[in-house]
Amino acid sequence: MSSYKIALLDGDGIGPEIMAEAIKILELVSSRNNIDFELIHGSFGASAYFEHGHPFPDVTKQLCDEADAILKGPIGLSHEESKKIPVDMQPERGALLPLRRRYNTFANIRPVYLPKSLAHFSPLKPEIIGDGIDFIIIRELVGGLYFGKKETGINDKGRRYVTESLEYDEDQIAAIAKVAFETAQKRKKVLHNIHKSNVLKSSVLWNEVMGEVGQDYPDVEIKHILVDAAATYLCLNPGQFDVMVMENMFGDILSDQGGGILGSLGLMPSACLGPDKAYYEPSHGSAPDIAGQSIANPYSMIGSVAMMLEMSFNMEQESRNVWHAMQSVFAQGNSTSDLSKPGSGVNMISTDAFGDLVVEELSKTPIA
Repeated sequence: MSSYKIALLDGDGIGPEIMAEAIKILELVSSRNNIDFELIHGSFGASAYFEHGHPFPDVTKQLCDEADAILKGPIGLSHEESKKIPVDMQPERGALLPLRRRYNTFANIRPVYLPKSLAHFSPLKPEIIGDGIDFIIIRELVGGLYFGKKETGINDKGRRYVTESLEYDEDQIAAIAKVAFETAQKRKKVLHNIHKSNVLKSSVLWNEVMGEVGQDYPDVEIKHILVDAAATYLCLNPGQFDVMVMENMFGDILSDQGGGILGSLGLMPSACLGPDKAYYEPSHGSAPDIAGQSIANPYSMIGSVAMMLEMSFNMEQESRNVWHAMQSVFAQGNSTSDLSKPGSGVNMISTDAFGDLVVEELSKTPIA
């Protein structure tokens, strides 16, 4: 029997609720496939700060170091609650960025997918959605403005100032470029490179390196598009995209827009891949305003499990089974509150009910 250790970082807000549904899926996958998943919880985020004095405590670092993969819930508090934590210890700065840096998870993979049968969830018109939405955003995750030098202080005029640097070198760009080209090779062989080279010199270098790496992938057509134009086209014609690659901040913004055209960030799982370890997480926040109400959509967390099964454990068929099970739950006329309003002709279900229905559907699928 194969055995894997998975670190479960429940996070804040709705994190523990949607993690509970992910655990249901992992336990079923374990029993169906004669695989032992050792599931160990670790404290991470704001809850870790209040419990341990640090949002990414040493005990959690050790757990993650020893794990074969990491499943992470959303982190963060409301604006007012965040003020109770020192700025540098707030979850994003004190936990999330150090997690990415520790394991060099430079490649963020975010599928943006909505089949035609579920098009009613999208705010876009049916004629724009066409046969559905299906593209992948590949975001560089450990460089750029978020990881550059930062300085605050008082200038010689007595005014407060801040300086933050957007930094990339050619090796960082080449690494994410290879991931993007290889992903495009497996799909439609078209790669949209998103940049802002008409203003940013970082994008000039980015485009140069993309072109150089692209010479090793002559079967992939590369299309260059400015980030502001890409934002527009995501709303007007998302079907033109298949694989998109971009730097860190552009990816942060456009992937959230991807969730918007689906109808909810609750439909946006992701994988964060490094050379030796990966972590998987929903792309949305911790939604503290709805925590404890059992109305959060666990699709993005369970989808992150599906990505983990494929990318960390080479269980491609079971990953597809999990995707199919989730989409079947929606196709049967069910909805979570982020996607539909009461009285819209769908059966509104709770967080745990969604998980239970996915378990039921997954149990019906044959094991490869």
